[in-house]
Parts: sequence; structure tokens; C-alpha cells
Amino acid sequence: MILIYQKFMHRLLLIALLLGLAGCATQSLPPSPSGPLPPEQPRPPTSRPVPPPGNGQPGTLQSPAVSPSTPAPPAEREVRVLINRLLPDTVKDRSGWSGDLYSAFAKLGLPHAAPVYCAAIAVIEQESSFQSDPVVPGLPAMVRKELEARGSRYGIPKLVISTALLKSGPDGRSYSQRIDSLKTEKQLNSLFDDMIAELPFGKRLFADYNPVRTGGPMQVSVAFAETHARERAYPYPLSGSIRNEVFSRRGGLYFGSAILLDYPAPYDEVVYRFADFNAGRYSSRNAAFQSALGKLSGQALTLDGDLLRYSKGQPSAEISSVEAALRQQATRLRLSHADIRRDLLLEKTAAFGQSPSFIRTFAAAEQSAGRPLPRQAMPQIDLHSPKITRQLTTEWFARRVEERFRRCLGRSAPPASG
Repeated sequence: MILIYQKFMHRLLLIALLLGLAGCATQSLPPSPSGPLPPEQPRPPTSRPVPPPGNGQPGTLQSPAVSPSTPAPPAEREVRVLINRLLPDTVKDRSGWSGDLYSAFAKLGLPHAAPVYCAAIAVIEQESSFQSDPVVPGLPAMVRKELEARGSRYGIPKLVISTALLKSGPDGRSYSQRIDSLKTEKQLNSLFDDMIAELPFGKRLFADYNPVRTGGPMQVSVAFAETHARERAYPYPLSGSIRNEVFSRRGGLYFGSAILLDYPAPYDEVVYRFADFNAGRYSSRNAAFQSALGKLSGQALTLDGDLLRYSKGQPSAEISSVEAALRQQATRLRLSHADIRRDLLLEKTAAFGQSPSFIRTFAAAEQSAGRPLPRQAMPQIDLHSPKITRQLTTEWFARRVEERFRRCLGRSAPPASG
């Protein structure tokens, strides 16, 4: 019963957030440069007028009564009519896209509501313009550059690599021909899988390395999809592997909707959820924590949303600037070094927001500042990828998606009859 209640409340809060009606929880603290921390108390939620996206009229968060059972979702036909209305006019195969979107939301248990669908639609439009396997310009040059770089690293001469690429692959073409004809990430993913399996130096040169880290219509991280599938059974028949599913429309929409929407984000503006999609879950909350800790410690911390150092995707034993700053405040915050490390290991989860390190840091920082501090901040990250040919940032991405989200909401009203 508790689990059902929690899921229901998450769905209600998700709709409220995407409508832009959630109030920012704040707590006033008296100014004091030093002294004991105030008692730790839950921060009471508040509601304040905020213009909802789409119509510009003020509104406040209304908390509907919670029933023990979740209301029945609208009929599939009704929802798919809504999705079709929300899709941009330029989308082809509208029936296919609306069907896969509906299926992804149904299997993830997400609310069938226009603002929630618009969040996913905005990301799809930004990432792929509704192409299930988007074209990436310049792929052949990228691949040959990568082959040359890795060959040099492992002492394999260029001539040996060039000769090996003349070998025919499973489709009858040589690997060199396949490289020259590359257009999409799905083709690139298949190419590297075959080279690893069949070329004489494939396993030595690439081992388990495949340069394609994201793919599909929402540019989902393959690593996220594989982790998600281990934690929650993938609901469709597998077409080879989870990696391959990321490049399909149904799999890309399923995993993309999951990473974007299927977690409780503590924000009162949807743009921060879009920033998290680009930078990693809870990056906007963590950037706000870095900002508060920087104010408390007097140190200039990078607001990138990463609180620990990482090596091969795992937390490193090396002390990060955030951990070092917290250790310097350990006495004031009544935390041991072990307490700090324990809390920082939660940085990718909702639990970090309830940890002693988070609560006490904000309490002390607000006490020193004499004012409430935001629990959300835009991660300051420059985007780097072979696919990116100009200087872009996480904030640029989030703001562009937010614009698309609001345009989508403008399409949510049914056409006037008569």
C-alpha cells in the first residue's frame, strides 16, 4: 500500500512540475556568520503563484485528494489522439511514433498527460528531429581517425590496419567500404561490433570498447539502458542486445522516457529536468549543493553536478574538490569524513537530498547568508563529442528543449469545433 501511494504521489508531482505550478520550498534563517546550526527540521512545502507554461495565466499548486487506488488511465485511443495532436507537424509516421510513445509510458507507469508527453516530445525533437536512427555528418572521417589513434596506442601500423579493413564483413562489403558509407550511429554500432568479432586485431584494438555511447531518437546512454534493464526487466522481445534496442524507436523511446521522467526530481522549473537529461540525474540539485558549499567554505567550486571523482564510471578513492571542502567544514557540520563519503556516494539518487551532508550544508550556508538558497542550479558543463562541431553547453541544451516543450503545450488544446 505504501509503494502504491508513493508511486501515485510521484505521478501527481510529475504532472504538477511539468505544468510549472510547483512552489519552491524555502525556510528563512536568521543571519549569523557563525554559531550552532539550527535544529534539523523537514522543510515544509509551500505554494506560490507561478505562470503555467502555455497560457500565461497565474495559478497555484492544487493538491488533489489521494485515493487508495490509482485512477484508471484514459483509454489508449484517446491518449493516442492527444499524442498525435502534440507531435510537431513535420513528423512522419505519426501513428508509429504515437504508438511507441504510448507503449513506453504505459510500461513505465508514467502519467498519460499532455505536459508529461510534451517533455519527451521536446527531447526527441531536439535530439533527432524524430528520426529513429538520426544521420550524423562526418562519421567516416571520425571512424578512421579513431582507428588511427587506437592503432598508434597499441603499436599497430597503419598499413596493417588498412590491409585488414579490406576484409569482407558479414554483409559482403569490405570494412573499408562500410566505413566510407556510414551515415548513422546504428550503422556505426554494428560496424564496431563486427570489427571486434572478426578482424585479426579487433579484440586487441577495441577489447570491449565501442565508441557509440548514445543512440536512438532520444540519444540515450547505452550504459544507462543496460543498467536499467538489469534493475527492471525490459518489456519488449530483445533484438540481439539491449545496446541494439537503444537504436530502435521503441527501445530508444522507452529508455529515453525512463531517464527523463521516471524519477522524483526536486525542481520547481522543468528546465532543470531537461538539464539533468543532458548532464545526469540530479545534476541540477547537485550543482545547487556545490553553490551552497562554495558560499559556506569561501571556495570557488565548479558547478558541474559531479560531487565525486569517477574512474570508468565508478567513484574514485581520490578526493574531489567537493569532498575536500566538506571535510574542511566537518566540525561545523558535525560530520566525520566517513559520514561525508557515505553521503556523497548517494549523489546520483534522491536520497542525497535527505542526507546529513546536504541538510546541514544548506542550513549553515543559509544561516551565513541570511537568506534561503535555491535547491536547483544550472550545471555549468561544456559539451564535447565528435558529433558536436560548435561550442555548446548543458544550459544551451536545456533552454532549447524548454522552448520546444512550451511550443508542444501550445498544441495541447483540441481544435475548435464548427
